[in-house]
Amino acid sequence: MLTLHPLPVFTDNYIWCLHDNQTAYVVDPGQADSVLDYLKDRSLDLKGILITHHHWDHVSGIAPLVAAYPGIPVWGPATETIPGCTQPLSGGDTIELAWGITFGVIDVPGHTLGHIAYYAKETPKGPLLFCGDTLFSSGCGRLFEGTPEQMHDSLQTLAALPVETTVCCTHEYTTANLKFAQAVEPDNEDVAKRIKEVMKLRDQNLPSLPSSIGLELKVNPFLRADKESVLRTLQSKCGERPANVLASFATLRQWKDNF
Repeated sequence: MLTLHPLPVFTDNYIWCLHDNQTAYVVDPGQADSVLDYLKDRSLDLKGILITHHHWDHVSGIAPLVAAYPGIPVWGPATETIPGCTQPLSGGDTIELAWGITFGVIDVPGHTLGHIAYYAKETPKGPLLFCGDTLFSSGCGRLFEGTPEQMHDSLQTLAALPVETTVCCTHEYTTANLKFAQAVEPDNEDVAKRIKEVMKLRDQNLPSLPSSIGLELKVNPFLRADKESVLRTLQSKCGERPANVLASFATLRQWKDNF
């Protein structure tokens, strides 16, 4: 039986740990101490590290973890500089974890140019996605290096995954993202319902994650840029209707940057 556990670090990061009570893998360890404590407390053996992109809060724990578990593989994007990366990956590549679970690599540029995601169609927990800072619960990553078109295309690729796919992103941004989602679609009942659910979780200091593709299609404005309710809001805000879905997406991202 697999456990999927988010380890909170820094102000709002999560390091994902996937384990079977013996063997473990971690995703985007921006810090090592929390991972080492978690592994020690549960007598877990770390077998590998998955990295989605090069930002410091996703890679700073690699060196101490490799020092504690020498020889473990460090998977990461081939076109970015990842400290300690032993197996550079590009879209279309695959990796196999200890349990025979295969993750495919998806290129998702936008937040950074070389950003990748890891997707397993078949796991004991169903379809599973580690998407870093590309797709957030009710939001998406800022465009630090890529273009709106790149990010939109990346999100559309992820949105096309099965609706039951578990979405593991790496920041607790859900509350702020939902405030924006409600400003974009004030009459969206799914957003209102999600706000109540997340408020209850956060009041108990519990993570709002993981999410799912099916849920994000209902509440995430960046996956709903073509919806009439979104287009009406943008027309009211900007004085003109977006010319196409890419213009709608770009306007949403710019609005969120200053929200």
